[in-house]
Amino acid sequence: MSTPVPPNQPYDAQPTPGNPYAAQPGQPQPGAPTGNPFGGQQPVGAPFAPVAPARNNVGLGLLAAVVAALVAAALYGFIVGSVDREIGFIAVGAGFLVGFAASKAGGSNPVVTVVSAVLSIAAVYLGQLFGASVAVSDVAGQSALSFFFDHFGVLSDAWTEAAGFKQYLFLAIGALGAVGGARKAS
Repeated sequence: MSTPVPPNQPYDAQPTPGNPYAAQPGQPQPGAPTGNPFGGQQPVGAPFAPVAPARNNVGLGLLAAVVAALVAAALYGFIVGSVDREIGFIAVGAGFLVGFAASKAGGSNPVVTVVSAVLSIAAVYLGQLFGASVAVSDVAGQSALSFFFDHFGVLSDAWTEAAGFKQYLFLAIGALGAVGGARKAS
């Protein structure tokens, strides 16, 4: 069996003495690049990804907080009215949703955090009222939404008379959830 011959070498080639790739002192190495090989080129585009813009839009954060508070109140009320029981984790979730959405849209401005905490209290309160209207709507023969808007004063008065430590605790838990959501988003 014969051994293969490397290409581009004559059959009678002999090895040269020394290392042809080693640089001799004081002599440039043949074929070795000198200087910056990219020195004459212009950069194509940005050298790295641009920085994300700072989110410090308080107005957008407040709008997001209002929308999230309405959505959280509807979800909270529907769940509370369906199971006919108040659950603290849902109050935390409603507050977290309000705070997270507000801070994600408006940045880490303290005004956004405070307003989202206040709006989460309103969301939990409206959710408790809507939950009561969901629970009573079957007996009244109306939809929960029409009962909520038609008898809002009656629902509010009934909540004020029946409110105890637990209802106020859920309002406070919702506000704490909003602060936590705001901190998580920023």
